[in-house]
Amino acid sequence: MSQLAAAASATSTGEAVQFWVLGTVAVLGALGTILLRRAVHSALCLAGTMIILAVFYLANGAYFLGIVQVVVYTGAIMMLFLFVVMLVGVTAADSLKETIKGQRWLAAACGLGFGILLIAGIGNASLKHVNGLGKANSGGNVQGLAALIFTKYVFAFEITGALLITAAVGAMVLTHRERTERAATQRELAEARVRGGKQLPPLPAPGVYARHNAVDIPGLLPDGTPSELTVNPTLRARGQIRDVSGEALGELKALEQRSQDWLERTEEEAKK
Repeated sequence: MSQLAAAASATSTGEAVQFWVLGTVAVLGALGTILLRRAVHSALCLAGTMIILAVFYLANGAYFLGIVQVVVYTGAIMMLFLFVVMLVGVTAADSLKETIKGQRWLAAACGLGFGILLIAGIGNASLKHVNGLGKANSGGNVQGLAALIFTKYVFAFEITGALLITAAVGAMVLTHRERTERAATQRELAEARVRGGKQLPPLPAPGVYARHNAVDIPGLLPDGTPSELTVNPTLRARGQIRDVSGEALGELKALEQRSQDWLERTEEEAKK
């Protein structure tokens, strides 16, 4: 216990302030990951929590784990997840729908079980002997970590790798769709379009009188009404279309009125 007291007394004021400030932010980010309704906001909170954990690793001398935490988890996995969520466009209403019956209760039970295991592991941990960072990193942080992974924890490391490979193969099997019929050629698609009476020429581009190039703004027909063909069907189904036809027509009328006034003034000056 004297070694524990010496280790605790060796903690500087800066380390204590860093722990309490960043630890509070990390806990708030973890709670935001669970409680926020939007998937994008949850992903951002989780990314912030992972970055703070990387700072803790670096502060404790685990430089390799800190870099891996930033590069692999925060920089690759979380950003990929965030990109997919923003690309697919998961809304709050979609995130509240349960695709599997009883998944919330199952998730709560798994979380409770993990918490019990964590508390039991911490309670049974031996805190009577402290080696310190100097002895743990005497041969190098990366070398010491590699020695533990490939000697003492080699079986756990191999099992984890097998589980990750199995998960990747399962994801590819679930997303793979084998085509059962022959793919239609471009000529066959064109003939089907002609027979179906659909839009023959290319679809018009989005935008209003070339003043907007946003994909969520429909273009205007010659009579001033917006054309639904200029907007992606997915945006129409979500109701994410901005109709600025009235504003554009108003600006056009104002421009025509200014042009007419300028012509009248020019004619009057010419008569004088």
